[in-house]
Amino acid sequence: MPLDRRLIQNFEWRIVLTAFLLAGLGILSIYTATATATLPLKQHLYLRQATWFAVGAVFLLVAVTINYRTAGRFAYLFYGLAILSLLLVPFFGRVGLGAQRWIKLGFVAFQPSEVAKLALVLCLARYFEDRKERLTALRTMGGAALLTLLPALLVVRQPDLGTALILLSAGIALMLLVGLRLRVAVPVGVGLLALAPIVWTFLKAYQKRRLLVFLNPNLDPLGAGYHVAQSKIAVGSGELWGRGFMAATQSQLNFLPENHTDFIFAVLAEQWGFVGSVAALGLFCLLITRGLEVSMEAKDLLGSLMAFGITATIGLQALVNVGMVLGIMPVVGIPLPLLSYGGSSMVMTLTAIGLLLNIRMRRFLY
Repeated sequence: MPLDRRLIQNFEWRIVLTAFLLAGLGILSIYTATATATLPLKQHLYLRQATWFAVGAVFLLVAVTINYRTAGRFAYLFYGLAILSLLLVPFFGRVGLGAQRWIKLGFVAFQPSEVAKLALVLCLARYFEDRKERLTALRTMGGAALLTLLPALLVVRQPDLGTALILLSAGIALMLLVGLRLRVAVPVGVGLLALAPIVWTFLKAYQKRRLLVFLNPNLDPLGAGYHVAQSKIAVGSGELWGRGFMAATQSQLNFLPENHTDFIFAVLAEQWGFVGSVAALGLFCLLITRGLEVSMEAKDLLGSLMAFGITATIGLQALVNVGMVLGIMPVVGIPLPLLSYGGSSMVMTLTAIGLLLNIRMRRFLY
């Protein structure tokens, strides 16, 4: 079958280049962050991240190739498998860094919560399209809320508060987009706030300490507040132009914990300074802007909601992670998309970007 030239003409190269630049910047930052590590495995994390990038690029190509409406037809199945994998985590999950979030399959371990983010977006897009004649009905919104709450509750038990909040935020963003009315949203929001004391009792001790430290940064500077204190020192040390490649002391001499995962932005900021930080944030802004444009240009509701949900998820993650590194948001343990070390995050983010490209390429078909 001949290839329709319109698919090539509508391919959005800027999204691919932006995503690949961010991933390349992440691999470089991981290399510098772990160059002085004493453990051999940690010294080669950048190679593992490069491998995950290559795997993610293959998934991106697959996501581009298959029509996104076909992906929509399997959205409920994908969501069900994501829920099943989250249910299996307490029984077969690997424990690391005080949490049980990964399932090992042979030589690799994947994080079901990363799969759940994309699965939720696809599921809600399909759910709303199936009910496009009654989008704003209370029953429709109630169903969407349940679909959102289920994975969020399973993720928060791991515990992974940051990813649970992203799932909730992505679900709410999609509900607001399709027409969640303020007279419904405000009482629900007030009700959720009223549940805060109950949610507090389910949090782990270290999560409570982090939230308390966010409200009072001097409460525990050598304990729960240590990450943020070191992160702010690293960011400030970069000043305008940064300390230079491989010259960052704060983030390369193990003062900064989790410097290759959640706090990778501090590594970048110390090396390349304010200018480099703004450039990285500019790439995220470009990616998010183009994603929103893809959503607006889509010719059907399914494609528009998928593109918006994917863009919102990436944007919210970047916002929370950078806010956490700068100390203006509580530390909730969430990676920076495409930059932080993590195979599941890299593969699923590139797959989601492949779907964005897919929707843009086929905007003339529907």
